[in-house]
Amino acid sequence: MTIRVMVADDQELVRSGFAMILDAQPDIEVVAEAADGAEAVEAVREHAPDVALLDIRMPRMDGIEACRAIAAHGGCRTVMLTTFDADEYVFEALHAGASGFLLKDVRRDDLVHAVRVVAAGDSLLAPSVARRLVERYTAGGPARTDPRLDALTGRERETLLLLARGLSNAEIAAELVVSEHTVKTHVGNVLAKLGLRDRIQAVICAYETGLVTPGTPPAGGGAGTAVSPA
Repeated sequence: MTIRVMVADDQELVRSGFAMILDAQPDIEVVAEAADGAEAVEAVREHAPDVALLDIRMPRMDGIEACRAIAAHGGCRTVMLTTFDADEYVFEALHAGASGFLLKDVRRDDLVHAVRVVAAGDSLLAPSVARRLVERYTAGGPARTDPRLDALTGRERETLLLLARGLSNAEIAAELVVSEHTVKTHVGNVLAKLGLRDRIQAVICAYETGLVTPGTPPAGGGAGTAVSPA
């Protein structure tokens, strides 16, 4: 199955470079390019790509607003690309609906890997972004446990904790000594009860609510921290 991709960046050379790298892959086709966020949203509506690569800083409409519009439209997952890794961009992008966040100095192979990971329904964060999540929500020590967690059963809390550590469904199943099907059920219940969109939001929630402490950082390495689909 071919992964359809749209690339948006206001710098033509950067945009063309990413498009060339991706289009050279046998399982990826770049179906559109855009020079700003407004063009990106229109391109997604017209070409229905599976994945949109969005630069954060673009004229007319920035990547975060474009991401929010694309997420509302549905059917296309987004990966944010930027030279900046300041906290406000990371968190705004994730809350806008991004499924991945990479810096522009990402290696060629890691860029391709990120597109495949996100197209498969997973989520991915650059290692530096994952570290920032840990630092932001563990600064000053463990937080008081949030009452939102009261909605979860004990097993669902365990599942959320293991999600925040970066474990896959198979690894969670082994840890809890249950089937992967049961894990998927627990993950779905966690997302539904906490009103979360995906597993990246679940990881953020685990830190926000104080469930995760500095002793349990998410796993990382390679292109980034991949978070498997529910």
